[in-house]
Amino acid sequence: QVQLVESGGGLVHPGDSLTLSCAASGFVLEYYAIAWFRQAPGKEREGVSCISGADGSTSYAASVNGRFTISRDNAKKMGYLRMNSLKPEDTAVYYCAAPLSCSGYGSFQTDWGQGTQVTVSS
Repeated sequence: QVQLVESGGGLVHPGDSLTLSCAASGFVLEYYAIAWFRQAPGKEREGVSCISGADGSTSYAASVNGRFTISRDNAKKMGYLRMNSLKPEDTAVYYCAAPLSCSGYGSFQTDWGQGTQVTVSS
């Protein structure tokens, strides 16, 4: 059974850091990209970052570029999103997914998991 489970969210203050984790099971992760998405209340889900399975190349949304870092550990079947300098506008439910590639990942659709809530508030 293909499954991706997000964890690591929480309530933090502006400027704090968090690392989200994405645990994959039921498929060979190294053949797929890992992408992170987020959905804030009243807004559409948006692509945040993606890391290729082929060569590890990364891409970021402009709003998080320079603050977030995506990584993966194929041996552990894990993906990560390190989030630094968090802002209130980063508040959202964060989801991970496994598209075939990072090309056009922002429009990737899947059966989304539960996600993990990140709340940035003073």
